[in-house]
Amino acid sequence: MADIASSNRAEISASSENVSELINESVSVRVSPNSYLAGSFLATFFSGLLVYLHHDLAALIVFLSGWIVIPLAFWRDRIVFDGQRLIRTGPLPAIWSKINRSEHVLDLDDVEQVETQALRALKRGGSVFYRYRTTIAGGSVNMVVASGGESYRRMVKSLLPCLNESLLDNRSIELRDYMSEPKETLLKAEFAKVPSTEVLEQTIQDFETLRNEKKSKPDFGDEDIEKADYLRTLANELRLSGYLLQALEVFRRALFLNPRDGWLLFEFARCLHSFAGAEKNSRIEKRALAVMRLAEKRAGNDTSLLERLGESYFQYGDWERASLVFKRTIAKAETSFRSLRGMAEISLREGKIAHVIHHFSSANRIAEIPSLRRWTQAETDYFSKLNDDEDYLDMEVSRVNLLDSLERAKRTALRISLLGLPAILIGVVGDVSLVSNIGWAVSATSLVIWTGIIISRNILSERIPVDATE
Repeated sequence: MADIASSNRAEISASSENVSELINESVSVRVSPNSYLAGSFLATFFSGLLVYLHHDLAALIVFLSGWIVIPLAFWRDRIVFDGQRLIRTGPLPAIWSKINRSEHVLDLDDVEQVETQALRALKRGGSVFYRYRTTIAGGSVNMVVASGGESYRRMVKSLLPCLNESLLDNRSIELRDYMSEPKETLLKAEFAKVPSTEVLEQTIQDFETLRNEKKSKPDFGDEDIEKADYLRTLANELRLSGYLLQALEVFRRALFLNPRDGWLLFEFARCLHSFAGAEKNSRIEKRALAVMRLAEKRAGNDTSLLERLGESYFQYGDWERASLVFKRTIAKAETSFRSLRGMAEISLREGKIAHVIHHFSSANRIAEIPSLRRWTQAETDYFSKLNDDEDYLDMEVSRVNLLDSLERAKRTALRISLLGLPAILIGVVGDVSLVSNIGWAVSATSLVIWTGIIISRNILSERIPVDATE
């Protein structure tokens, strides 16, 4: 055990040194190109409209702006982490921050929440290509970084270890602990003699029935636990890289060596649930929830594991079970910030505003860092205002309803603009000016409305200040 402890200390020391090196190098990642692509598309469309109206010079200026100025602005638009703060660079963010008096710098001490979404971009066999989108929020500043290469991994490995764990959601914690370079992970799996995805596709039925779950080693020692820990790390690295079948196989080997480890069962259940979602297999999803229940039984007094279990239940839509786990955690440790925050979110889903206020107020009293105290106090004030002031409640309800209406209108406007494109093509090819005129008018009007709706939604997304009715 001494060797294991010294090995762990060495790994932690090496990891800290790596993080320090990354921070000293000032890590950066390019922002998501979606808004820039939309700008180039609009510039292309309206340059075509100007050509149709015989304004060739204006059309040339608009076209060059769309395909030279906008791409250059995107190339310079990055999020940089220098060890103390996140900085949004580039000309357009600087101009926008001056127009609406917003910030484009976020200090680490001001970070209030970090949430990561995983999107299945491509599925092939038992492997899934994931795109991760991490939002770092603090006050009125939101920084969004999206995966797409080594720069995202470097940002995650340098930024997330610097933040208090209470700020991170489940997936962000997993990325912090287990994200690795996919090729290196596959080499480690090959060294561990893990079969390829193609071979393991024949074993999918085993995961539906979990018929091998009770075939565990009758007794296990320190060497088995150490090996199980290594396999657990490898399995999580494979899972986050999208090699789900191989990850499940490695988890199964680790559980054979250490079947009573609650954390191992929990992570295996999350992997199984991800695989069920990719395969759209309800039977495997039920098995994943069953394994999660087993992890809950094995958790004992481990409040950290119980918190993570509760958040997973909430993420999977089982609010009743999440509430039971959060309450159990609070009973064992009254200082469980994550559980109180989870109870506040569940109460909000159930429409119990008074309970939301109570839980956020309790979380505010035990928050470890100033940014969390500021955030929970702001949430307490906001929901207290909703509960006590009917005028403010009506204003907020109207704002949210308007946001929903604008979202529907945005999708409708985009569809209508696309419907006008065939009319434009038919009119130009067939030299039917009436048809092309109608197409240009419909598409141009719809795209103008679509752009206006996007700007309006960005303005209305901010909550009304609590002192507005005063």
